[in-house]
Amino acid sequence: MRCPYCHNTNNKVIDSRPSREANAIRRRRECLNCQRRFTTYEQVEETMPLIVKKDARREPYQRPKLYEGIKKACEKRPVSIDAIENFLDNLEREMLESGQREIPSTWLGERVMSKLREWDEVAFVRFASVYRHFTDATDFMEEIRHLLANRKEGGEKE
Repeated sequence: MRCPYCHNTNNKVIDSRPSREANAIRRRRECLNCQRRFTTYEQVEETMPLIVKKDARREPYQRPKLYEGIKKACEKRPVSIDAIENFLDNLEREMLESGQREIPSTWLGERVMSKLREWDEVAFVRFASVYRHFTDATDFMEEIRHLLANRKEGGEKE
């Protein structure tokens, strides 16, 4: 660690403890060159996998982009912002725990659509219309027929 005062890299740790949020380690250091003290924070670097698009392009995972898509699908529907946030937290944890460096966008899209189908069918169809590139009313009708067929198989009443 480089001293912020004299830029020397020779220093020692005087004190070490968890930060208030317990997501980092706070370290008090003393520079062995100028004897001044400074604080550093050490935390785990969580690198999200790259997302492999359908056309084979790779781009960084962007939570805000996915959040906005889900939020737009759930607009004026009975799905809370907290539910969306919790879902994204769990999804990100699953991606990190997978240990994969790249994840297909289809994996992400299917996870989102599965959760939306569970939450609200209208939000699901809205998201699916963008994700699956619906071009006309026939595409919507086909997806709704599929939803209704699955509902009947599951024993739910219409």
